[in-house]
Amino acid sequence: MTDTTTHHRICPLCEACCGLEIKVQSSKVISIRGHDADVLSAGYICPKGVALKDLHEDPDRLRTPLIKRNGVFAQASWEEAFAEIERRLPPLMAAHGRNATAVVVGNPSAHKIGLLTYFGKLARALGTKNVFSASTLDQMPKQLASGLMFGHWLSVALPDISHTDYLLVLGANPLVSNGSMWTVPDFKGKAKALQARGGRLVVIDPRRTETAAVADSHHFIRPNADVFLLAAMVHTLFADGLVNLGAVPDSVNGVSEVQQAVAPFTPEAVATRCGISVDTIRTLARDLAGASRAAVYARIGTCTQEYGTLASWLVDVLNTLTGNLDREGGVLFAKSAAFAANTIGKPGIGKGVTTGRHHARVSGAPEVYGELPITCLAEEIETAGEGQVRALFTVATNPVLSNPNGPRLAKALDSLEFMVSMDIYLNETTRHADVILPGLSPLEELHFDVAFPQLSWRNHARYSPPVLPSAHDQPEEWQTLLKLAAIVLGKGAQVDANALDDAQFAEDAQRLFGAHADAVIHATKGLQGPQRTLEVALRAGPYGDQFGRNPNGLTLAKVMASNHTGGIDLGELQPRIPEMLRTPSGKVELAPPSLLQDLQRATQDLLRLAPDLVIIGRRDVRTNNSWMHNLPVLAKGPFRCTVLVHPEDAARLHLQDGAMVDIHNGPRSVQAQVHISNEMMPGVVSLPHGWGHNLPGAKLHLAAERPGTNLNALLDDQLRDPLSGNAVLGGVAVTMRPASAQALAPTAGQTFSRATM
Repeated sequence: MTDTTTHHRICPLCEACCGLEIKVQSSKVISIRGHDADVLSAGYICPKGVALKDLHEDPDRLRTPLIKRNGVFAQASWEEAFAEIERRLPPLMAAHGRNATAVVVGNPSAHKIGLLTYFGKLARALGTKNVFSASTLDQMPKQLASGLMFGHWLSVALPDISHTDYLLVLGANPLVSNGSMWTVPDFKGKAKALQARGGRLVVIDPRRTETAAVADSHHFIRPNADVFLLAAMVHTLFADGLVNLGAVPDSVNGVSEVQQAVAPFTPEAVATRCGISVDTIRTLARDLAGASRAAVYARIGTCTQEYGTLASWLVDVLNTLTGNLDREGGVLFAKSAAFAANTIGKPGIGKGVTTGRHHARVSGAPEVYGELPITCLAEEIETAGEGQVRALFTVATNPVLSNPNGPRLAKALDSLEFMVSMDIYLNETTRHADVILPGLSPLEELHFDVAFPQLSWRNHARYSPPVLPSAHDQPEEWQTLLKLAAIVLGKGAQVDANALDDAQFAEDAQRLFGAHADAVIHATKGLQGPQRTLEVALRAGPYGDQFGRNPNGLTLAKVMASNHTGGIDLGELQPRIPEMLRTPSGKVELAPPSLLQDLQRATQDLLRLAPDLVIIGRRDVRTNNSWMHNLPVLAKGPFRCTVLVHPEDAARLHLQDGAMVDIHNGPRSVQAQVHISNEMMPGVVSLPHGWGHNLPGAKLHLAAERPGTNLNALLDDQLRDPLSGNAVLGGVAVTMRPASAQALAPTAGQTFSRATM
């Protein structure tokens, strides 16, 4: 054991970003546990962190490029792969224009500093309007609402869970996710501490989730009714004279406009649609207003519906009107050490956010945050005419499984003239590619979270060096992106990525620092790629040394040196209004015109009858991404891709526990195994997303043993929130009946391991 070394690494597998302690012997990981000294997670770890060993060692993980020749993938060198791209892509763009290309980026990029800070260089080189991401399958409504209210897409108001006395959670399961758009590892421990000091946790969800199970109270709600409940709670605040702007009365615009807009949403008007009584709605509003320190938090269940942006907005309307915006124990804004736009430039005022700078060619859907709805991708490939997408880049994404109507998208991908994927797996999407360029294992690359410190429950700065060496000929992902951009720009496949990076950095330094550019270049000498970008962001950030003007401030060297001691703790969240605002008015915009206008759509929808049966997704701590089904430590145990059905619905529909059921949504249908459960609200069934590993050509051998059912194959890719473009993934009407092929049902308690393959 004398050659055993200990390393500390930030987990890159979910938004909790927990600190890990990894022991390595003879270049092999022998143990992974939580890092007790970590300033963010204090030793907490979930099963995903342990799975980093399985991910690194996974025999299915790609380690060399693949080129498809005569319909079959063959291993290739990096030089051959880049040469193939240079041979095929530039002529296609020359013939059909830049908008004949598209690019899609997925969730893992948010956890990789190289992808996140360099992906834009490829997108800008392509010059296409067809940019898509997983954001419009997830959180875009929250980002849009936050941007309109506070001036930037990542200025998200976060519950101050360390001090709050009343936490209301809607459509979220933070005990499993450890926060989402809210980085809060060990939510369960923090919730218990809240309750121990006399506080209350209240959950509103159509399923009695793991979070609801530990809450002080739980209320079922009809899916897609959050906008009605929240608007009625706001109505109650005005009707009962409970509106209180707390510490920010001079920093809020639009209170009277909100009062007028919610007038139709009385508790009596919405109760039936919500499935929540009038008295309960009023009590929820009054308890929120009456708590000494309170916060409302809502997440993916409120985002992935047709009123996602309105629901996300009304959450912060409630936080504001109860006096809990920007106050201890209410909701506060993180102050990130680097990369946060609300710490850059003139404080308290800015350009705000703009949408609709261009529109999708086929549907006319507006651009939001620089991208189009990902559910527009298939039609942009299928529909002939100028600007038809003929070439596609995918970066760390699997939309064939994660998109609504995945079968349609798969067929569209087969019609492309050229497709390049950057991915570590030959999965359900990359099987359609002509060239696959693998990335490094997370254990082979440095790590610094760019986005999540802007969403964290506590301010901090943490850095992870590589744990294991990479193959000598394996480029880092930022280098791959620069090479691809160079090919697109006609600079050729032989260009040196490091030289390109140096030249681009010099240009950026001149633009950002003007007369001081040479000093900044000299100060970062010896660094390259994301490390150099990070050095500048830290030193110029709110805690930075300002390149020597503040000698006690942060530098990359100081943050790197703190790795073994758990990072640098920058303290609890503090009030930041008006300093953090980046709206043109310098005020919180409580009543953005586009949201008030869309609220009229909800008003007209008040009398619509709720469907008899609707379906929602759900999250499991082991399977929040499709590729996690291929990792033994996460895949073992009971079969999890079951449809949860309330006993009343099971009896009414003649369904048996463990049997297979046909689920229909118009022309689309899937089969799933029934699990009868009192967790569900009657009239609502739940099937997890990210499954469906039975498609030919994918090479996820362990996942294919129990492929599960693809929920998204059931969903309509034309149904989305019109403001944010977010896909509607929940609250969709379905019908169910017993399936004839019952032999297909897996054993509910079946377990397996890699050894059984």
